[in-house]
Amino acid sequence: MEVPMPNKTIYVSDDDMPLFKRAQELAGGSLSAAIGTALRRYVELHEGAEEGYEEITVRVGVGVGRKKRFSGVLLGEWGRSKGSNVEAYQVYRTRRGKFVVHTTRSQYFDSNESEDGNWVKDLNWRTLLGIGEQVWASAEDEKRMEIVDTLAELEDKIPPKLYEMVAILAEEPAVEDLDI
Repeated sequence: MEVPMPNKTIYVSDDDMPLFKRAQELAGGSLSAAIGTALRRYVELHEGAEEGYEEITVRVGVGVGRKKRFSGVLLGEWGRSKGSNVEAYQVYRTRRGKFVVHTTRSQYFDSNESEDGNWVKDLNWRTLLGIGEQVWASAEDEKRMEIVDTLAELEDKIPPKLYEMVAILAEEPAVEDLDI
């Protein structure tokens, strides 16, 4: 014989009723499911914050792409520009001890190109102040996110200088409580 679960009663103010009704709609008719999901997220965020982790949101894909969100701490950043391209890395440690590599690569960027390709010759005070003719072109950045379980797996995914820095910081706690 199955024992029915007891009902729980919560007070909802009249001002909050539209919010609760909308949450119930979004949860497929189950207000309990909506409340449980919201409370799990609330607790996870606050416990993570107590441990020194932040909610991180990164974009993945080309252009606007889509957003990915996790709880983590930034361990290091590295970037370089080469010609008209830019490459940037960010490495995070997640609350569960994994590592996230977020990479941004520009596809193309160029500015102030003159007809003969010598933009320095055409540079003058009007151009520097932004009142002269400005010529520029760019393509959307490509952003990627990769998750690895260990520091050893991370080494082949990022530049050596960034790896050296991250390897030192990886074992440091996000928050150190001092009894002073």
